Amino acid sequence: MLHYALVALYVLICLLLLVVVLLQQGKGGDMAAAFGGASSQTAFGARAGATVLTRATTILGTLFLLTAFGLTLVGRHGGSSVVSGVAGPAAPAQQTAPALPMPTTPMPAATTPATPEAPPASQPAPAAANIMLTTSTAAAAACEPAMRASRRS
Repeated sequence: MLHYALVALYVLICLLLLVVVLLQQGKGGDMAAAFGGASSQTAFGARAGATVLTRATTILGTLFLLTAFGLTLVGRHGGSSVVSGVAGPAAPAQQTAPALPMPTTPMPAATTPATPEAPPASQPAPAAANIMLTTSTAAAAACEPAMRASRRS
């Protein structure tokens, strides 16, 4: 219930803040001043409107931040998962494995594992620096005609 009240208050504050910000006059004046207009019309007078709207913007901005923080605290209700209410799969029934017969012949002696073949010495594996150098050289060669054309003009 508190969550919905805070959301309603938050939306109201957002709308009021939007209206108050849009009512304020910019620092450079309005459109009439931009095209040589001598004076501009304001709803509350020249200075009083700026003071009331500035104060309202400050108060509504503070309420906006505090309400957002409050919504975060109210909306936080422990860690939950998408599958928190779903039962997992049923565990398979325990089956006993049949006993294996014991071998009567002795086990063969352990052999040494075969070593993998080494790459031929005549062709070393390319290093990462060589690959990067080759890639950057190819990219520079591809861009060179465009660079020369832009230098000419």
